[in-house]
Amino acid sequence: MIDHLSLPEARRIALAAQGFGRPRPALVDNGHLRRIVGRLGLHQIDSVNVLVRAHYLPAFSRLGNYDRMLLDTAAWGPPRQRRLFEYWAHEASLLPLSLHPLLRWRMARADRGEAGYQGIRMFATERRAEAMQVLHRIRQEGPLSASDFERSRTGWWEWSDSKRMLEWLFWAGHITTSTRRRSFERVYDLTERVIPQEVLSLPTSEEAEAQRLLVELSARALGVATTIELRDYFRLRPPDAVRAIASLVEEGTLQQVEVPGWPAAYLHKDARCPRRIEARALLAPFDPLVWERARTERLFGFRYRIEIYTPVEKRQYGYYVLPFLLDERIVGRVDLKADREAKNLLVHAVHLEPEAPDDTAERLAAEIEILGHWLGMEGITYSP
Repeated sequence: MIDHLSLPEARRIALAAQGFGRPRPALVDNGHLRRIVGRLGLHQIDSVNVLVRAHYLPAFSRLGNYDRMLLDTAAWGPPRQRRLFEYWAHEASLLPLSLHPLLRWRMARADRGEAGYQGIRMFATERRAEAMQVLHRIRQEGPLSASDFERSRTGWWEWSDSKRMLEWLFWAGHITTSTRRRSFERVYDLTERVIPQEVLSLPTSEEAEAQRLLVELSARALGVATTIELRDYFRLRPPDAVRAIASLVEEGTLQQVEVPGWPAAYLHKDARCPRRIEARALLAPFDPLVWERARTERLFGFRYRIEIYTPVEKRQYGYYVLPFLLDERIVGRVDLKADREAKNLLVHAVHLEPEAPDDTAERLAAEIEILGHWLGMEGITYSP
């Protein structure tokens, strides 16, 4: 029997699954951060730093003012304090160490030349010997970045090749991110020197079982979702995701439901449907609540596109625009920039949705003030 959900019910389920609707803690500690990353499954990494790097924002949206060093230490700190690692999940991401065994099948595919973008697959086969020389150098010299290879280039490959070799070695699991330089450049080291031994010694999940567990984690993080959304969360191939969903339905972890205007959808057995959601949050363009744009439009009636790569004269809303979540709806968007030298948060533009509540501007201003304080800004300037 297929159950029916109203759109408001689906919206509340999705928001609760994503960690919204709970009071923000007065003081955020490692436990709060660990639970948020565990709930979401990952924090997507993006290099754009016009406001703050994207992987910091999902925790801020849910927890409020927190010390970003907590995340830095968990991701790139001393080995004993690490709780996260970098890998390709939903794009480049920070993930809990517990997910490492569930992604080794993807590393194995990359090692065979069956995963990773097309420009690096040759290093699994015909140019493997060259990539192994890069790996040997890291083994002998310790952590190195792409620019280290550029500075010491001997002429037998170009920088673009060395970078691609490093990327293939990363995809294939031979190396991982040891740290990030001030410029946010990756510094690579052997995986066994970065990932704790107790994690590496965990049994490697069989491919189909790992994919089933990843889809289950996606369903838990989304609450209610379509096949495409469950597949997209960890960027699984369609046949792998379909097989995993069927298995989860058969065991009762997922239940097929109907939501008006949606394709076939699935509800996680542990999903909560609160009677109401009270929330206030500015969302990163790469926040899992909004990164799947078709889902965002179906859930909230909110059409969202990031315009970083759109020519200035063709932009509709601005360069780095954050949606504004107010309770159960996305009611506006704000184009923001951090002027770090002047310690000033620049609000280039604010656009409210037609049905935004009367107090939206006031509540948005309060959230922008918290954001500015979190970023260490001493002032906020609104453009006319």
